[in-house]
Amino acid sequence: MATMMKTGTAANAAAQIVGNLVRRARAAQAAIARYSQGQLDELVTAAGWAIMEPSRNRLLAEIAVRDTGLGNVDDKINKNHRKTLGLLRDLQGAISTGVLNELPELGITEIARPVGVVAAVVPSTNPGATPANNIINALKCGNAVILSPSPKGYSTAAKLLEFIHAEFARIGAPADLVQTLPHPVTKESSQELMRQCDLVVVTGSQANVRAGYSSGTPALGVGAGNVAVIVDDTADCADAAQKIMRSKIFDNATSCSSENSVIIHAAVYDRMIDALTAAGGVLLAASEKATLQQAMFPGGKLSPAVTAQGVARICGVAGLTRAELVNAKCLMVEETGTGPSAPFSGEKLSPVMAIYKARDFDHAFATLRAIYDYQGDGHSCGIHTTNNEHIQRLGMEMTVCRVIVNQAHAIANGGNFDNGLPFSLTMGCGTWGGNSFSENLNYKHFMNTTRIVRVIPPREPSVDEIFAAYRKKYGA
Repeated sequence: MATMMKTGTAANAAAQIVGNLVRRARAAQAAIARYSQGQLDELVTAAGWAIMEPSRNRLLAEIAVRDTGLGNVDDKINKNHRKTLGLLRDLQGAISTGVLNELPELGITEIARPVGVVAAVVPSTNPGATPANNIINALKCGNAVILSPSPKGYSTAAKLLEFIHAEFARIGAPADLVQTLPHPVTKESSQELMRQCDLVVVTGSQANVRAGYSSGTPALGVGAGNVAVIVDDTADCADAAQKIMRSKIFDNATSCSSENSVIIHAAVYDRMIDALTAAGGVLLAASEKATLQQAMFPGGKLSPAVTAQGVARICGVAGLTRAELVNAKCLMVEETGTGPSAPFSGEKLSPVMAIYKARDFDHAFATLRAIYDYQGDGHSCGIHTTNNEHIQRLGMEMTVCRVIVNQAHAIANGGNFDNGLPFSLTMGCGTWGGNSFSENLNYKHFMNTTRIVRVIPPREPSVDEIFAAYRKKYGA
């Protein structure tokens, strides 16, 4: 009984706190309801400068690493800068208010409208870049945003909001357009925020994604990552190794788009291992692999002690002392199996990579399929090749929403300056990943569309126009 009363009290308190935040958010949104496209774009620019101004960017990165213990400062600075700059590029000239399209042949006028107050649940792995991305996309469409940061990422999010509010004061915009749940963020307050807002965007743990989808509010959540890439017999091994290693070690593999497994065609296996070694990887002996597995997956689950840590730290946790390992950029383990009995086939969120040897492309494809049957279905896969048939097969047969070709996966998958994907840190994984969308999250997901529908000349076909060929073919 006492526990039930305590739970009820916490829920009531959360409802009041969240209710006050939402009321303030709605008032702020009402104040910008008649903003022009230019004024919305100025809001976007202000929020972008809040994280991209170099001294602020560095401070946010330093706070993130200090308080989450994840990743490294230089890579977070790079991520904050490039992901925000790319997003701002994507949004330049994009229409997000007023008339979107005039379709006179259909008698339809499409008008962009806000979705309302957005609840953005953001992870500790990217406590600066992800909320900034969500905030900018939401503001582009005239929405208000309330963040639900992870406990470890709260200080970063709070500092980001401080910077955003300073820029809003500069341009005369309402500060309450962007708010955060008060510290400490509780399960009750986060769930209440999801219930009271108009749209939920969740990036991070699958538990949070499920909570978002079950909140009763329209939700956009991500699927689990576990990226695997194929290196086939036509690949440029030196180029592939450099890109894979650059991607894998970036920010200590905090990204869900980091390569977790590399499947190498037998014809280039030795050459590719040599190239990966030259790029900073070290292959573990069988006994070292067993030692690392025990440390990384106690009880079969990934240990937080190794998540987003550098190789030296991981070796220390595992008790691996070989100098080549401790000084490596990435640890590589040869693997043949998939599933719970082969935990290295899953997501590792650390600079540790499983290596598979494939007899031919069919075997490589089967291995890829088996990995995703275990974990990561819907997310993304990659290939290094010059064989277009292999690329097309992945696109036509793999249950993923993105196939990244000859690129550093973690850098390309969320949009890059040399590909056409929208810049984003939230990857929709479609129905395969249990998601309601299959794109990179972008500003269009923060927009409602109203359609004015006018009368046009009738377009009713005859029965023969529809059924004549079918009836002739089957004698119906």
